[in-house]
Amino acid sequence: MNTSPLFGKNILLGITGSIAAYKTPELTRQLVKLGANVKIIVTKDACNFVTPLTLSTVSKNPVLSSLISDDNTWNNHVDLAGWADVFLIAPATANVIAKMACGICDSILLASFLSSSCKVFCAPAMDRDMYLNSATKENINTLIERGVNIIESESGELASGLFGYGRMCGLKKIISSIEIFFKTSLPFINKNILITAGPTYEKIDPVRFIGNFSTGKMGCEIANVAANLGANVTLVIGPSNIKLRSPKIKRIDVQSASEMYESSLIEFDKSDIVIFSAAVSDYKPVKYSKSKIKNRIEKIPLEENVDILKTLASRKKKQYLVGFALETDNEVDNAYDKIINKKIDLIVLNSLKDKGAGFGTKTNKIKIIDKKKNIKDFPLLPKKEVAQKILDEIYIKTLNLNLKKIIR
Repeated sequence: MNTSPLFGKNILLGITGSIAAYKTPELTRQLVKLGANVKIIVTKDACNFVTPLTLSTVSKNPVLSSLISDDNTWNNHVDLAGWADVFLIAPATANVIAKMACGICDSILLASFLSSSCKVFCAPAMDRDMYLNSATKENINTLIERGVNIIESESGELASGLFGYGRMCGLKKIISSIEIFFKTSLPFINKNILITAGPTYEKIDPVRFIGNFSTGKMGCEIANVAANLGANVTLVIGPSNIKLRSPKIKRIDVQSASEMYESSLIEFDKSDIVIFSAAVSDYKPVKYSKSKIKNRIEKIPLEENVDILKTLASRKKKQYLVGFALETDNEVDNAYDKIINKKIDLIVLNSLKDKGAGFGTKTNKIKIIDKKKNIKDFPLLPKKEVAQKILDEIYIKTLNLNLKKIIR
């Protein structure tokens, strides 16, 4: 298993017009080898030193050099910036650094920089006197003050024949800087998160079952995002064809509610956070028929399934517990009642009344409710972004709890 902190991370690589650009195919190759997804944008001057064909070959993605493609389609710099977990500009010329400091937006690289909300790394590369010039120093300091991580250049022989600072640092240092960032900044590093997801199927006979329309998409997105945020994730999932993006997730496939309960019970005590997003069948047949029930009217006696959320919540020690509620009437009150009755910390409310939300969709619209009945209402969003919102809220809540313990 690839254990690099770069595994599964989205890295946007910006390449500018420096002789050091010749190193970027190897930089890209090493990032990809470590499991990163790399997309590349180049300035027009960069193409004088390295070809887009080479870069697209090693990155396995198209390389963009302008906001408008040759076929007159728009290259969406906002989507690019939003996709990235890290934006790495290497090499970064004095010209581009100056434009970054001044907010100039005359290329897809600079437009992406101004649109980015992720961490930005910048590896300067230029001649000695340009690097030591007071204007360049001031521009670099401006970027540092704004949160850009400058990977300092190294001293050595330069393209001009001079010797001194200005040479882009080695690839090992660039990669190490990004790895350290992910290792130290991930909010759920070393946290054990247990997630239940998907439907449960309660067999009636060999061809029929009691179930629901859940696909497990929402739970899988939460698992993927949590793993990217550093958590040790265990996903107990009912019948689902959804594939996980992160191989770091421990996936346990189950079918029935009793199987989901047993698997979750094994993982519960060692978990720090438990997210119950599964749509568990409330009832199951009292008796399973080994033969297909023939086409006739027949009563099928049912009994209640184990209430996984309530039963595991009764074992709570250190765990922070998050439930899900899909309601059609008195939504907020019914969801809040679950917090009280099942003794959990937070609940995520879905409504079938909201178009684009619910089972099998690519989007979701949620409300997050806490024990004090504080409500956060979110617009319709892609499920990956919904997962991020949920985990953001869990992080804030658990951080506050830990701070209270420290103060006490």
